[in-house]
Amino acid sequence: MPFLGQDWRSPGWSWIKTEDGWKRCEPWTEGLEGETHRCGASHGTILNSEDEEIFNNEEHEYASKKRKKDHFRNDKNTQCFYREKWIYVHKESTRERHGYCTLGEAFNRLDFFSAVQDARRFTYVARLLQLIAKSQLTSLSGVAQKNYFNVLDKIVQKVLDDHQNPRLIKDLLQDLSSTLCILIRGVGKSVLVGNINIWVCRLETILNWQQQLQNLQMTEQVDSGLTLSDLPVHMLSNILYRFSDGWDIVTLGQVTPTLSALSEDRRLWKKLCQYHFGEKQFCRHLILSEKGHIEWKLMYFALQKHYPTKEQYGDTLHFCRHCSILFWKDSGHPCTATDPDSCFTPVSPQHFIDLFKF
Repeated sequence: MPFLGQDWRSPGWSWIKTEDGWKRCEPWTEGLEGETHRCGASHGTILNSEDEEIFNNEEHEYASKKRKKDHFRNDKNTQCFYREKWIYVHKESTRERHGYCTLGEAFNRLDFFSAVQDARRFTYVARLLQLIAKSQLTSLSGVAQKNYFNVLDKIVQKVLDDHQNPRLIKDLLQDLSSTLCILIRGVGKSVLVGNINIWVCRLETILNWQQQLQNLQMTEQVDSGLTLSDLPVHMLSNILYRFSDGWDIVTLGQVTPTLSALSEDRRLWKKLCQYHFGEKQFCRHLILSEKGHIEWKLMYFALQKHYPTKEQYGDTLHFCRHCSILFWKDSGHPCTATDPDSCFTPVSPQHFIDLFKF
């Protein structure tokens, strides 16, 4: 039978048995229609009622898929929808799979649009978009670009509504605007998928988002119940010790005088430096006070400029080494291993980018 799909195990065409032998089922093609007229037979004489029902269902399904495709193509705010929330990562052609998996295809398939609504995945998705903006933006296809900016729009609107993680999104938009300025100025030197006017409009939208975040005002919540200031000092100290970002500690220290004093604790900054950096890095950027004590707070921000910090996320994508499938752990995937959990590896945003570098 003829080869019709990317999978060599494709079942091929549909066939029916007639008095003259087996005939290929193509009721919408001109070739079969002409052959039927030549034989003096109509579809009613060749097909029974069950076959006609099958053909009607196939035609209905084909028309339904076409309407959905046209709807997604015309609606600029709609992300391409896939039933499976996982993707097979392959870098070369095989007998079973033709071609290779791209970054844009993975971005379309892994449902980042709904992941933004999950508080555990929000930081992960924002960090991933930031890494794509720095180095991989031009590798996205047209559909992936549309989905990228739709997800970004969802993130910005969420921050403007609930006033959470504004600093993270400000950094993301700053990196994205810098990249777009370089691409637009150097048009012709790099390959841009899409019209240059589209990219200019996107840059204007990003600048508008930056202005909205700059003007963002935190509304004071009136609550007669227990507040952060009512907690004992040791509990406030434990909260500060749970933070992994120095800027969060500085920001929280600006709330009350008590938190300000706790945020200057040398042991707190020493533990934070030891968590993110190694002893060799300490020796290269050692900062001492006038009394000869190590300034751990100043060292943290100095080391942060030279070395990457450890990243923590509530939920991440996972990679199955047995099946070579990338997926959200809560969504799962059809794993064929006897012990699937032993094959799962968390994937950081940088590792996600590296998976699709060829």
